[in-house]
Amino acid sequence: MASSDQRPVNNKLQAENREQGAASRAAVVTHIVVRYTNKVAKEITTAEYRALAALRYRIRLFLREGDAAARTAGLEPQQYLMLLAIRGLPEGVEATIRTLAERLALKHHSAVELLDRLEVHGLVRRSRSRDDRRRVMVSLMPRGERMLAEVVRQRISELRGMGAVLVEAMDALLERKQEGRGKRKWRERNRD
Repeated sequence: MASSDQRPVNNKLQAENREQGAASRAAVVTHIVVRYTNKVAKEITTAEYRALAALRYRIRLFLREGDAAARTAGLEPQQYLMLLAIRGLPEGVEATIRTLAERLALKHHSAVELLDRLEVHGLVRRSRSRDDRRRVMVSLMPRGERMLAEVVRQRISELRGMGAVLVEAMDALLERKQEGRGKRKWRERNRD
């Protein structure tokens, strides 16, 4: 047990350590803030507002057209997105309900309900993992593959046709600070 003479010394050391830790954290925060502030423009320009609005508009058009393409193929937009998520998972990633819910930014129970509807229509199949019976794996059925392929074929074709406009809208935002060239390029592309 520490004697009463050692307690003030220990308390003093602890206080100094806390102060040093706080000073160190403050230095890191200051470094991050200064670095971030130096990289971010002090003022948002009218061109940046316009570029962001144009990008948002192009993305909305693409999404709306995708919803229409899904409906034309006999799918609801969320069903199409689930089928796409299943088929488009990165290599080595298993199509579990948790993974699919995460990829679609859905709550687990919402993903389950969506998969229930897809399964009733014969578009997907659920099965238990061989390694862990608690895990449910999802796979596309042939009918789901065909319906998805129909929509994806159309979407890729549309992207190849209008994708340049979407890329230009992104470029207008990303090129801003390259010696002012981004603003000039954006103005040149968007002249009436």
